[in-house]
Amino acid sequence: MAGSLRWWGEGLLGAGLAAFLCALRVQAVCEGATVTQELLKEGFHRDLLLKVELGVTGEHAGGCTVAARTHLPPGIYVDPYELASLQQHNLTKAVLIPDVVDVEAPEYLATGLLVLLYLEPDPWCSHCFRAALPVHGRYHRPAEDSEEALVILRSPEVLVCCCDNRLPAECWKPAEVDAACSGKNAGPCQWYNLIHKSAHEESILQVPVGLTQHSSMVCAVTLLATVFCSSLILTAVCKYGQFSELKEVTLGR
Repeated sequence: MAGSLRWWGEGLLGAGLAAFLCALRVQAVCEGATVTQELLKEGFHRDLLLKVELGVTGEHAGGCTVAARTHLPPGIYVDPYELASLQQHNLTKAVLIPDVVDVEAPEYLATGLLVLLYLEPDPWCSHCFRAALPVHGRYHRPAEDSEEALVILRSPEVLVCCCDNRLPAECWKPAEVDAACSGKNAGPCQWYNLIHKSAHEESILQVPVGLTQHSSMVCAVTLLATVFCSSLILTAVCKYGQFSELKEVTLGR
């Protein structure tokens, strides 16, 4: 009986030690992969800069396409017309899901957006990739006690698309992505999701908002400005428009 218990205990110890060594191996292989995102500029119109350092895992991803998949909350959006212009000049590659975006909608009427941003190799860093994407903050409802609304941007997923290579399962797992590897109309290959660590779990966009106690003053000033500008336009039209010419032609007849 004592021998059986001893054998059972040694088996559990061996299994636990094997699992621990396996976890250490996975951590050693995948620990070099890091993701950094930054929001550049100030105000409503920003640039989202993404940097990915694959580290040791990048040795297996040679010749593959690297991309970042990020979920934008309703308070921030990408202008599809601006993106099309950038892609036409080969300044960036990205896929929007959905591809139709209401750029005029305020935050409380908008929906979230999924962006697949293709990254380019960093010439100054081995196994490093980066890309920038213009993003814009939406108008928010007036607040009671704060002049800023916070829009939280979560850390993106790192995806790699390979057509010929098989990536190690310790750091990579197959992912479902409805997009081509190159960002063009080529046939889709296998996408993989990288198990990585983020330098910052989230980024925060501070969007200026109005205060509710200023609503009456804003409405009054807007009404006065509208009436004043309309009066100026009407005066200019009556003075310099074609009404006088039409009047002379009518009298001449």
